[in-house]
Amino acid sequence: MTDWHQFIASQTTTSNATGVSGKGFFSALTDLGLMACSGDDAANFLHNQLTNDVEHLTLDEARLAGYCTPKGRLLASFLMWRSADSVMLEVSRDIQATVQKRLQMFVMRAKAKITDATDAFVILGLGGAAVAPVLAQWFPVVPAVPFGKVDTDAGTLVRVADAAGVPRYQWITSPAIALSAWPALDAGLEFASPEAWRLSEITAAIPHITLPTQEKFVPQMINFEAIGGVNFKKGCYPGQEIVARSQYLGKLKRRMLPASVSAAEAVAGMEVYADKDAEQPCGMIVNAARDHDGVYHCLIEIKTAALDGDNIRLGLNGAVLHFSALPYALPDTV
Repeated sequence: MTDWHQFIASQTTTSNATGVSGKGFFSALTDLGLMACSGDDAANFLHNQLTNDVEHLTLDEARLAGYCTPKGRLLASFLMWRSADSVMLEVSRDIQATVQKRLQMFVMRAKAKITDATDAFVILGLGGAAVAPVLAQWFPVVPAVPFGKVDTDAGTLVRVADAAGVPRYQWITSPAIALSAWPALDAGLEFASPEAWRLSEITAAIPHITLPTQEKFVPQMINFEAIGGVNFKKGCYPGQEIVARSQYLGKLKRRMLPASVSAAEAVAGMEVYADKDAEQPCGMIVNAARDHDGVYHCLIEIKTAALDGDNIRLGLNGAVLHFSALPYALPDTV
């Protein structure tokens, strides 16, 4: 165990941070991993593997991207950005090893190498209006818009999607810098568990593929094209024909919506059922997190037809889900 992990294990987090209110919060995102793809052909290789444009990714931006099977089902979702010498891929840690191995299998003769960079970096998630002033000593200028990126000697700062109008950031830095910055962060912000960050991601309706949901969804089923994770003008990649067909041939019949539920448990991969057709599931939890009142907030992939005036339940005869509106618009193809 590294000094950083020992330090984090010794800290007490708040359990009541919602991620979208209060003076601001920060979390150590230990459930995320990092891969670095380096070499002369790194960008071109990833461009031919992922759902988004990698070749034109600039140093001042980050992008979402997916990695699909030949059948168009998502194996992974990434936040990606360029460093000075690599394309960095942030992914759920529970699938990182298998995804990295699969990508490496297809490198073949390309001048590209994919390495595990998780232990070399710390990922901090920060949310709230108070974050920018606290970060000023390391980042005098923070990204002005979501998915903007700045780099300083203190590391990389990515502004991710806002949650309920509140700005959120990820600071990717070294363990040494994170430890030295801790007193100032702790003085100006509330240290919260990763659950607070996951709640803020659900508020922003940003889905993450994890082990229980690998190969369950075509990107559009979880609104991935609506949040900038799919480029329909780029060249081919595994599953591209299926993804394009889903976009342009007919109305999409499955989408992702936020919902809340009072239940003993709600986790990714759990199925949901409509009262009018309890024999087969109509959807699945993509991500879930619990708030300080014990209520679970979820992102639910679901048949849109099942939402017509009927109760949707978590599991057979389970608690009723209460759906809410997305924080962004869906494309006109819906």
